Amino acid sequence: MIFSWNIRCFLLHFIIIQIHIEYIKTSWPTINSSRIQLLGLFPDINQLSIHSRAMFKSAILLSHKYNITINGQFLGWKTIETGENIINTLSDTCQAISSLNITGIIGPGLSREAMLLANYGNTIGIPIISYSVTTSDLSDRNIYSTFYRTIPSDKLFSLSLVKLFLRFNWTSCIIIYQNDDYGLDGIKIINQIFINYGLIIKQFLIFNIKTFEIEGDFKNSLIKSTTRIIFVWAKSNYTNLILQKALDIDVIGSQFIWLLTSNISLTLFHQKLIGLLITQPITSSFVNLPINRTLLIEAYDIWKTYEPETLPQLIEINSYGLYSFDATWSLIQSLKQFSSNSSCLLSFTQSSSSCFHRQLIQSNSLLNILNSLEFLGISGPIQFNINVTDRINGSYFYLQNIQSSLNNLNFIPVLKYSDSNDWNIYSESTMIIWPGNSLIQPNDQSVLKGLTLRIGVIESPPFTIVTNNIDESGQNLTKLTGYMIDLIKLLENKIGFIANIQLVSLNQSYSQFIQGVIDDYYDIAVGDITVTASRKELFDFSNSIFDNSLTLIIRKNTEENIDLLAFLKPFSRNLWLLVLAAFLYSTLLFCLIERFDNEILQNRSLFSQITMSMWYSFGNIVGFGVDYQVRTAAGRILTVALYILSLVLIASYTANLASDLTLSKSQDIISNIDDLKSGKIPFNKIGIITSSASEQFYLNQISNGNRNYYLLKSRQELYDNLLSGIIDVSFMNIGPGQYITNNIYCNLTLIGDEFYKSIYGIVTPKEWIYLQELDKNILSLRESGELDNLKVKWFQSKLCPNEIQTTTAMKIQSMTGLFLIFAILTGLAFLVFIWKKRRILKHYLFILICRKNFFFKNNNSTMNRSNQIPNVSISSPTRV
Repeated sequence: MIFSWNIRCFLLHFIIIQIHIEYIKTSWPTINSSRIQLLGLFPDINQLSIHSRAMFKSAILLSHKYNITINGQFLGWKTIETGENIINTLSDTCQAISSLNITGIIGPGLSREAMLLANYGNTIGIPIISYSVTTSDLSDRNIYSTFYRTIPSDKLFSLSLVKLFLRFNWTSCIIIYQNDDYGLDGIKIINQIFINYGLIIKQFLIFNIKTFEIEGDFKNSLIKSTTRIIFVWAKSNYTNLILQKALDIDVIGSQFIWLLTSNISLTLFHQKLIGLLITQPITSSFVNLPINRTLLIEAYDIWKTYEPETLPQLIEINSYGLYSFDATWSLIQSLKQFSSNSSCLLSFTQSSSSCFHRQLIQSNSLLNILNSLEFLGISGPIQFNINVTDRINGSYFYLQNIQSSLNNLNFIPVLKYSDSNDWNIYSESTMIIWPGNSLIQPNDQSVLKGLTLRIGVIESPPFTIVTNNIDESGQNLTKLTGYMIDLIKLLENKIGFIANIQLVSLNQSYSQFIQGVIDDYYDIAVGDITVTASRKELFDFSNSIFDNSLTLIIRKNTEENIDLLAFLKPFSRNLWLLVLAAFLYSTLLFCLIERFDNEILQNRSLFSQITMSMWYSFGNIVGFGVDYQVRTAAGRILTVALYILSLVLIASYTANLASDLTLSKSQDIISNIDDLKSGKIPFNKIGIITSSASEQFYLNQISNGNRNYYLLKSRQELYDNLLSGIIDVSFMNIGPGQYITNNIYCNLTLIGDEFYKSIYGIVTPKEWIYLQELDKNILSLRESGELDNLKVKWFQSKLCPNEIQTTTAMKIQSMTGLFLIFAILTGLAFLVFIWKKRRILKHYLFILICRKNFFFKNNNSTMNRSNQIPNVSISSPTRV
């Protein structure tokens, strides 16, 4: 509807301009009586022709004002409005040359016309100077010896475009072009220059000027492309239609950067146009280089005199009008110089009435003057040479930016270019507003930042855990947590996209789940989705988000083999060492107490006494007893301590050993995947979830394609059937398996080694343009340890009680009271022994003290004698 309305507006605009042009045709003076005339070719019904035609006529009238004559005569003009038919344009041109003394042609305005007329100009030797034709095919002077132009060629424009890309560090783009000579010629040279500079054109989209439609799937071509730069090579009227279609399918905005080559109407469009860029040729005044302002003002005054209805502001004369004036003035100056150098009259041969067989006399002289001509025009310096048809050192462009000001959209110049100074800031006060009203220059590659992603997830603890809560108002609230939800949040914060998480139905298989990506229910699918060869044929996958493998899950009824030292397991090692210490301690104590009073120990060596004491302690500790009795009260107390120790130790040991032996009687029905392959379990007792990676593994590695298993539709059905005994074993991914057996189903367990190692990846559409960016950020999360942190958070938790161990070994702590009683009783026995032997101890103590005193006295007397002997020996005898 919007498009149809715009077409009507366009047609109305067309009719008004046509009427306006018809009205102003008779405003200019009639000077067709001159014998020497210039022919002007201008497209009909557009602003380009209005400005170009007016400046063409103004230049000729200005030559009258300057009293410039050719062979004594003022120049006249003949104008032709060209249409879509190039044969008609050629016919009209041929007829004008046949009937009038045309010495030069200004125009034409269209590339398809210029190619034909340039060849015609070569044939008859007449100079043709175009003000708007840019095709690079016309640049070769050797082929088109009479063709010139004042507008920069497509090659020069392409060079400026490449340098603009390099300035912004852009490397690729999509090009939309109109399917005519203008579009095809321009795209050919742009593509060639891009290749030379290593830039990439991702895709060419054709705008059909007959149907006003873009061929192919316009929206998908843009959305699925990896580049954000959309370059439009089309005339103004077609560019308007292209942008309207782009607005209708919502591909204008922050997601793309549009670069145009023609002005557009800002009144018909939307605020989303903010940020669009337009590059166009300009005159040297825009880059602060000199122009001939005297000629400009005088030409403007002439236009104002004869056609004020179409007169714009002086600074609003479009570039094509300025190029038209300089093209006309170039011919005027060349004719003037030719006339002053030669007395010959410029005219055509009269050998034939056919315009194709006529020849301009003195053509070479006139062309030589044009090739060496140099002057300052109103668009900048004008100079030609004999090598190319383009003007020399006169290529200027500027980059305009559509910005908003006072609720209006405006074209704001932001950069300027000259072939000598490259791209520079237009003025210090200007800045580029990028799409989305951003001041930050975007990357040319498609990015996820700012995009809303529809992300499908499937319930699968702990990857995606669904919790239903009821709020205060009684509404049911669904809360999503888990490994994958945390991963999505990490990627959302890191990349900057907006996550729209969608939980799929519980009754969907994994194949149905990921099929939603193809069906466009969501953009990507995130879950415990195994990357397989068959799936990669339909989808693309991201880098690994979880390293996976399969394992076997069964009910808990496992057994472990008893080793050779299993009989020691009822007690811990430290407890056994404590029992050994108690045994040695009681042995030494018994030997000390009984060695003198018990006849069994009498008359024996010390070693034999210790051996008999060990036998007594061991016999009583193990509850067997010995073949002799104690004879002392202290010995009886020690025996009581040994009996108590024996009673508790034997009872505890027996109980724990019986428990261990009972547990060890159970045994796994299978121990690894090889038991499954050998048929140790009936195949109908093996549960396999349909449309899963486990099913593919079973069919390929176990049953050779035979679907002889028990079919399961979901993991919940797997758990229920295992617990109820319908199936005995199933395959389980290691991640969910660990979580389920550690936190939810404590009666299930995983057995055997892991097998069929694989990875989980995020499912994306084929050739998804954001996959590289997604992979880069997933790899960054892995390198930073974030993925490992998620694994610790969700897979190392454990709510189920620890599994029953194959030993219930008692530790010292549980026997502390027993050994404390034993120590007290043995201590009491030792005290009784001391009491019974107190007289002997006193006797031994008395003897010990006497011996000590005697030894002390002997030492003192010896020291005294030693001190007296030296005194006697030293004294000298007395003489009589």
